[in-house]
Amino acid sequence: MHARFLDEHLDEAFEVMADMVLHPVFADIDLEREVVVEEIAMYEDSPSELITDYLTQVLFDGHPLGKSVLGTTKIIGAVTPAQIRGYHAGHYTLPNMVVAAAGNVEQERLVELATRHLAGGNGAAPQAATIPAPPVPEKTKNACFYVKDTQQYHVCFGGLGLSRHSERRFALSILDGILGGSASSRLFQEVRDKRGLAYSVYSFDALYSDTGLVGVYFGCRGDSVAEVTRIVAEQLEMIIADGVSEDELARARESAKGRVVLGMETTHNRMSRLGKLTVTGSGILSLDEIIERIDSVTADEVQSLARDFYRPQELVAVGIGPDMKVFEQALETLGGRRELEVKAG
Repeated sequence: MHARFLDEHLDEAFEVMADMVLHPVFADIDLEREVVVEEIAMYEDSPSELITDYLTQVLFDGHPLGKSVLGTTKIIGAVTPAQIRGYHAGHYTLPNMVVAAAGNVEQERLVELATRHLAGGNGAAPQAATIPAPPVPEKTKNACFYVKDTQQYHVCFGGLGLSRHSERRFALSILDGILGGSASSRLFQEVRDKRGLAYSVYSFDALYSDTGLVGVYFGCRGDSVAEVTRIVAEQLEMIIADGVSEDELARARESAKGRVVLGMETTHNRMSRLGKLTVTGSGILSLDEIIERIDSVTADEVQSLARDFYRPQELVAVGIGPDMKVFEQALETLGGRRELEVKAG
């Protein structure tokens, strides 16, 4: 929960928010249930978004990270008000909660308000809780195709990546920018600008507490899937074998620094950043420290990350489309041997 208001209303706004967090009435649960079901339906009609969920399901098979945050219509329909209240009572309590703020506010005043309204006046200020995560299982499947009557084929290649605590995360951000994270990236230039094979193509990463994932996505017509896959594999192999140029490295650094600096321009973004870093137990670096880390990334570090996480023949492959054979041909282009599982989309 978050709010934005004039600084003169801090006391009143904090009290109202604390009451909403600690004492919700859970009115209109059935109405909200229908809203969530509609959200799930909308999401399932968007294969370009759904494909990343499918990738995590295959990559983290049997682990909570592999489950959709939205849940399923069956689960949403079966949740009872008592279960919702029980979950709230067990999780929305100290020390699980974190309070973050940005703007014209003093830390001592914020701590005083949090102690009064969230800690019941017992003098215990809120702090972040460390919740141990279950171990990430070994990969059991490495390719999955979901049959769905779509106009385009949607494809993701991915693998395990870095945790949010890794010192290599800054180098990974640079690698992502060079590979497929911007309009000047290799994949965007080679696939879209030069050949016009796909409208959307990009790389991405996600950093969790104990592990992470890296991936590449593209959506295109069936007769282009194998060719786009070949280009993706070719670009990955080039970075692994030859590294990146100093010009690419310099552009990626400036782009990364620009995103960080511009992202700090609003109080909402600053507040969200502080809250996320605190609740996840991550170190909070100053803007100067972040820029220093980005500037220190070397071409060798970027190449090393590509070797560790982006070998084409080792990536998990997931696809959505009407014909499995199109995806099978693309996998041959990617290289490596894969056991393909086919499901209804």
